[in-house]
Order: sequence, then structure tokens, then C-alpha cells
Amino acid sequence: MRSELGKLLAHVQALYEDLDLQAVADWKAAVPGRRAIGYMPIYVPREVIHAAGLLPVGVLGGGDRLEIIRGDAYFQSYICHIPRSTIELALTQRLDALDGMLFPSICDVIRNLSGMWQMLFPERYVRYVDLPQNFDPKVGGAFWRRELDTLRDDLANLANRPIEDEDLRQSIAVYNDNRQVIAQLYGERSQRPWFFPTSEVYLLLRAGNVLQPEEHSELVREYLELAPLEEDRREQDMSRVVLVGMFCEQPPLGLLLTLARAGCWIVDDDLLLGHRWFVDDISTDGDPMENLVTAYLAQGARTASVYQPEGRRGGWLVESVKTNHAEGVIFCAPSFCDPALLEQPMLVEALERNSIPHTQFKYSEDTGQFAVIREQAGTFSDSIRLWSEA
Repeated sequence: MRSELGKLLAHVQALYEDLDLQAVADWKAAVPGRRAIGYMPIYVPREVIHAAGLLPVGVLGGGDRLEIIRGDAYFQSYICHIPRSTIELALTQRLDALDGMLFPSICDVIRNLSGMWQMLFPERYVRYVDLPQNFDPKVGGAFWRRELDTLRDDLANLANRPIEDEDLRQSIAVYNDNRQVIAQLYGERSQRPWFFPTSEVYLLLRAGNVLQPEEHSELVREYLELAPLEEDRREQDMSRVVLVGMFCEQPPLGLLLTLARAGCWIVDDDLLLGHRWFVDDISTDGDPMENLVTAYLAQGARTASVYQPEGRRGGWLVESVKTNHAEGVIFCAPSFCDPALLEQPMLVEALERNSIPHTQFKYSEDTGQFAVIREQAGTFSDSIRLWSEA
């Protein structure tokens, strides 16, 4: 009989491999009238979607489990892989469970994908979510409030019911709880990565793309209880590293397994950053829409797609290395990811000022060969341990 942990991991693995969104279709079929809204990485206000009674569904392309046939005809070859596989999923009816799509303003590729979506699927709800880059409450804050109000009205029309302030407060509380349990998971992995390998943490986070947040939070709590009970999980002589650059297009699961086999404990990362976007709880007092605005301006993650004043790039990465007692950083960005690759030199400069070892390589979501990556990561891990012993 499989262990309870084995059953849980098999469940999240099945959700990860569910390119047809059968779990979403089953959720909709359980109660007639239910609807689901897809969203691209990194951040959208899932609280507003949830408050409308809709299911927020993260769409992350097809990974290494989808052959791209039609999608390559829609985009040039010198951009990242995720738009082509997302188009392929849609054109092959694998995203038919979705009643609409949100495209946040992460980069020009996502902007272009939103326009293409409107032309290909004019009968479906589509919105480009224009996130503010000015963090002055009177400028970016006012702009973001108007965007949120419009989105609230759109989703209320789609749900065929108003979104009351109390609905929003309850949804904010639900997502506060979800972020808290994910933060606990990340904290436990940082302290004891042998009990909470990143390949499993990643699958758990991916499950949050297709499950209601309440269900996802309980799943993570169950994992936190079960993983330390596995007797065959023991501390090993491996290097502690921070993994950076994966905030949008996600890596194939095999790449994360390869890094572990190369001798790297990943103790922090920016995988599926939207699930952990806010570093503190959002207030449930007062005007919930204004609270969402304030949270985005003051409590959001700092990443390549978010403006930061000159000289402040890299501070969060250095802090992560110190907080998680990491011994080095691995830059692992998708090929042709402009935000990640343009930010990387500034992050490298911050690391070198603090004498923090680092290495770098690129991937695409359909990468299938990991021998070179394993060799490079293994060499980096060995060199870190040699340096620390010198």
C-alpha cells in the first residue's frame, strides 16, 4: 500500500500532467453555472476572481509534455517558449474549460499574446491587466484602482452577480491563509531541504493553479505533516543555493530533479512567484479594493518585471542568500526572457559586491536533455564546498 505521502504526491503529479484541465472541468461540472478564469504569469488579483465565485486557473504553457505544431506559426523563434505552447493548448481545445483569460503586463510577449487571443477567440472574455510601474499612491495607485474597478465589474457580469465588499474581504482572508501556509512550506524547506525537496514543493505549488485556494491550503498543510515522517529522507552533503530567473516561464520538472542530483539543495527560488506575491497579509478592514491597491504598491515581491529605483536591484537576492544561509546562487532563466536576462547583470553585480558565488544557464519549458546542466551545476556545487572548506 502506498504511503499517505505517496498518494498526495501522486495526486499533485497528476494535476501537473493534466494539460486538458480535467480537474477544472470536473469542478465546473459539480455545480451547474460555475465558471473558470485563466491567467498568465506572474501576478493577477486572484482575490477578485475568487470573490466572484469563479475559479482562478494559472496557465503556464505545455511544458515538455506538449508537441508544438500550430503554435510555432504564431510567434517568431527568438522569443521565449511559453506563448507558443499556450497558443497550442488553446488551438487543440485543451483550454476549453476556461471562460476567459487574463494577461498581466509582464513583458511585450504577453501583451502581444493577449491581442492574439482576442482575435483567435472573440467569443471569450479576454483582458490585458495593465499593472502599474509607478508606485506613488496618487499616480500608480489611482491608476491601479481604476483597473481593479473595471476588472471587478467585468467579472461580476461574467458571474452574473455583484461582487460585494464582504465577498472581497473573505477572499482576501482566504488568500492570506494560502500565502501563510506556502511561506511556512518555504521556511521548512530552507531549514530542512532533505525533507522537502524542491521537486515536490514545485508540484505542490503547481496544484494551486487549478485548485480552489482553500483546498490548496489544506493540501500543503497535509504535506507539511507527512514529509518529515519519511524515514528514508536524510541530510546529505549538498550545497545550499538560491535559484533565480524562473518567475514566469516555468522549468520542466526534470530540470529541478537534475539540480538535486547534481548536489544542490534549493533553499529559495522565484518559482510560481504569483502564489507568494505579497510578503505580508493584506488587510481585511475597511475598503477591500483600496487594500488590494495598497498591497500591490507596498507589499509586493520585487522581481524583474517590477520597476525599482537605480541602485536597489539585487538587494532582495543578497538578503535571501543571507536569510536562507545559502552558499551560492544559480541563475536559471528561460531563453529569450528579456526581463530576467536584462536584470541578471545587476543581480550579478550585487552578488559580487558581497562575494557570493554564482553560476548561470538558460532553459526552455520543453527542455529534455539535462546532461550539460547537471555537469555545470555539479561543478558549481563542488566548488562551493571546496571554497567553504578552504
